Parts: sequence; structure tokens; C-alpha cells
Amino acid sequence: MQSDFRADHGCTSASLKVLNDIITTIDKRQYCAAVFIDLAKAFDSVNHRILISRLNSLGFSNDCLAWFPNYFSDKVQCVKSEGLLSGPLAASTGVPHGSILGPTLFSVYIKDVTLAAGDSLIHLYADDTILYTSGPSLETMLTNLQMSFNAIQHSFRGIQLLLSASKTKCMLFNQSLPAPAHPTSISTLDGSDLENVDNYKYLGVWLDCKLSFQIHNKHLQYKIKSRIDFLFRNKVSFTHAAKHTFVKLTILPILDFGDVIYKIASN
Repeated sequence: MQSDFRADHGCTSASLKVLNDIITTIDKRQYCAAVFIDLAKAFDSVNHRILISRLNSLGFSNDCLAWFPNYFSDKVQCVKSEGLLSGPLAASTGVPHGSILGPTLFSVYIKDVTLAAGDSLIHLYADDTILYTSGPSLETMLTNLQMSFNAIQHSFRGIQLLLSASKTKCMLFNQSLPAPAHPTSISTLDGSDLENVDNYKYLGVWLDCKLSFQIHNKHLQYKIKSRIDFLFRNKVSFTHAAKHTFVKLTILPILDFGDVIYKIASN
């Protein structure tokens, strides 16, 4: 259920897996909804004691487990702004950013969260988490999604990761099926209703509730237009080879990213 920090996995493979599950559900004429979960400072909130306990349960040797407290000790952090550097502050939690071990340790730390999904499906890309479920009845589907979301929240709380409720969104797919104008909202354990959205940027690709990818295409157009305008304004200054290189390096990568995902868009 984790696509980050793994060979032959990435944003595209994760999005493709989720999209395939959703389209399969829609083809069966079922309701489908997803919760896009956002965690606040996930990497900085890793509790070292809980992490070492997880490593112990995976069978790491005592010598290895004894090494980690030393690895985590004496870590400090500071802030640099406009050339000024703040004083150091001891970092008592978290895994080091930009380190070799950091991503792997975070994956170990968060891996058991997927067990709480129950009848719903879940997929992670580092800390970017999507929880989604389906069913022939809108009411039953939303009830199951709420139960799974509650269990996921308890699981996150158990490892001291904090949900960012304002950035966590809910989306109902396949709105061609009969649905009330204002479907029941999915809520957090604290009682806050999640915002229902019609589109959401998931791992670099804009998903919309009808999977038309019109929003994603508009963003592609906006990104590419500025580059084409630049090329047009300066066309007399570039050789043909330079133009070719410019397009290859600045325009084609925009189109290539996630192309297997948004290729189902209309002409």
C-alpha cells in the first residue's frame, strides 16, 4: 500500500492503481467516494520510542536497536530567514530530512495504518494518504467510509501523527448516479465536517469527480502556454536545435508526467 521510496513505484503507479479501482467501481454502476488525508508535519512528528518498538517487532537485532537512539540523539534544527539564523532547537522527534534512512524509517513507522482501513481501500505515497470505498447504496457507502476514516484517525493518533482537518478533503465520484444535493459529510473524530470538493490535486494530477480531467488539462495548458509564448517571442534568437532542446526539456516533461492517467480524457 506504499508507493514512495520503492523501486518501480512512484506517483504515476500510485495514481494509476487508485484510478483503476475507482473506474472499476464506476463501471459496476456503484457509488464511490474518497478522503484525501493530509497530515501535519508527518516526518517531523515521528516518535522515536514508537519507531524503535516497531523495528523491534520486525526482528531487528538488539545491537541494531541500540544504535538508533544514538542516531537520533543530538539532532538540532534552526531557521534561516533573510540571512539571519535562529538559535538551535533540540529535535526530540522526527526522522532527518534528506537522509538515506529517513524515508525507510517513516515507511516502517506508518505501515500498520493500512490495517485499519477495514472494508475500504487505502494507498499511501509517503504520508499522502487516500482512503476510498464503494457500494451500491450512497448511504451505505458513506457510512462505511466514515467508519474506516474513524479507524484510520485512531491509528494515526496511536502513533502521534496529527490530522490536518482543513487540508483533508472528501470527493464523491460518479455523480451521474442519483444523489442528494447535499450528501452526508464525512467528519473527523473532533466533529469537524470535511470539505466536499469536485477536484483535487493528487500526486501531481488533478482528479475531478467525473474523471473528465478537464481541470488537469487546463493546468497543462496554462503551464505550456507560457513556455510556448517565450519560445515564440524569442524564435529569431534560437537555432532549430536550441528550439528542439527547449521543447524537449521544458514542455514535453509536462505532457509526459502522468500521461497514462489522464489519457482517458476526451479529445
